Order: sequence, then structure tokens, then C-alpha cells
Amino acid sequence: MTRSPAPGTVTLQRSGAIASVTLSHPGRLNAISVAMWQAIVRILGELSSDPAVRCVVFRGADGNFSAGGDITEFPQERQDAGALFRYHQEIIAPALQAIGHCPLPTLAWIEGACVGGGLEIACQCDLRIAGAGARFGAPIRHLGFPMAPDELGGLLAVAGRAVTLELLLEGRVLTSADAYAKGLLTRVVADDSLEAEVTRVATDLAAGSALVARINKETVRRLTPAAAPFSEAELRAFYAAWSDSADHREGVNAFLEKRRPNFTV
Repeated sequence: MTRSPAPGTVTLQRSGAIASVTLSHPGRLNAISVAMWQAIVRILGELSSDPAVRCVVFRGADGNFSAGGDITEFPQERQDAGALFRYHQEIIAPALQAIGHCPLPTLAWIEGACVGGGLEIACQCDLRIAGAGARFGAPIRHLGFPMAPDELGGLLAVAGRAVTLELLLEGRVLTSADAYAKGLLTRVVADDSLEAEVTRVATDLAAGSALVARINKETVRRLTPAAAPFSEAELRAFYAAWSDSADHREGVNAFLEKRRPNFTV
């Protein structure tokens, strides 16, 4: 009897005032399933209202942050325009918003792969500290689809227009050194020093004034120009434009079949 692969988990651990949120999907480089995106929303809601928590650290299990969304779910979860809307606007967007709007200082502990949805999560964190061996990108052009607006907004806010277009149009995967030089990271340390550095920074953040941190985060948010949000009609038109495209189907099928895609559009 063949067992279905585990859908992955998001676990929460507390050490004093520091909460650690860990993405885990063994054998999939911590690819993020629908259940995992939903767990992030639930966990952040719990942490944001807990006065005992002063800092939240996001990390991935087993040496990788995350390789992005779980593509094995795509044929079922993103089969038409309505499903695409639900997947991106009702599953992924709330999770990223929960991280980005968390009143507590948030820190991404990054090692290994940090691409696609993993990079989107990291970009919602206040600080991003990576090991020298980590790698970053959003190579979804190879899958034949664009980045959804709410997901693109977080990357654009951190990386800026030029780097965002470089990542999306070229599909490049950057080293930590390149990602730091382009402004994607707070700092890079040797892989064997990463845990100690994250622990030091998280401890320092947790020792600070929670009130001051919350006010600073809210003030920065208010002073940061934001584009007008897409209307629901605009979003539905966006997903409808590529939901049934030949390249979308070919990109996902090629990934699942472990071959190079042959795009025709």
C-alpha cells in the first residue's frame, strides 16, 4: 500500500520570551502546503496576543528555510481561475499579512534554500540573517506563471524594483553574498556561526521594550508609501488571464515530471 506524503507541519516552540516557528516538510525542502500556510495564520494570531512573547523567529527544519509552495498540490489546489484566487488570496496572502503585521519583532533564520514562498515569508520578517551557504530566488518563470500581487508586494518592498525584476524575469537564484549586496538581507554570517548569531539577536530583541518595538514598526508602516490595493475585480482578472494558459499547465507538469518545460505562449 502506497502512503500519501505527509503534508508538512509548522511547529511552535517557546524559550522564555522568544517564540520559534519552524517550517518542516521532510523530503520537500520544507515546501509549504496549504495546511502549513493556514497554520502560520493560526500561530501568528496566538503569538501576537501573548504578552509573554517578545520576539518571533522563523526558520526551516533540516538545513533549509523553504523551497516555496508545495507544487505537488497545484493540480488540485490551483486548477482554475477560482481556485487560483482562493489559493493566493485566501491561503497565502493572509499568512504573509499575519507575519508582516505582527506587532512583535520578527527574525528570519535562513539556511539552505529560501526561494519562492520561502523568500516571500522571509521578506515579511523585520530582519533576515542568513548563513553564507543559503540561496535565494523566485524562479517561478520556469513554472509558467507570475507572482501574485500580495506576494510580489513584500518582495518589492524589500528588494526594490530593479532586483525584483531581475529575480522574476531572469529566474536567478542568488548566493547569500549577492542577496546581501542587493539589499535582501540584514546580514550574512558563516554557516557554523548562524545559530549563535540568531540567538544573540533574538535575545537582544526580546530584551527590548515591546511597546517601543510595536510603535516603531507601526510608524515605519505608516511612513512607507503603499500602492493602492487591487480590487477584487482586478485580482480575478489577473488570475483568469493565466489560469488556463498552456504555459501554466506545461510548467507545473514539467516540474512534476522532472523535465524541462517547453513553453509556447
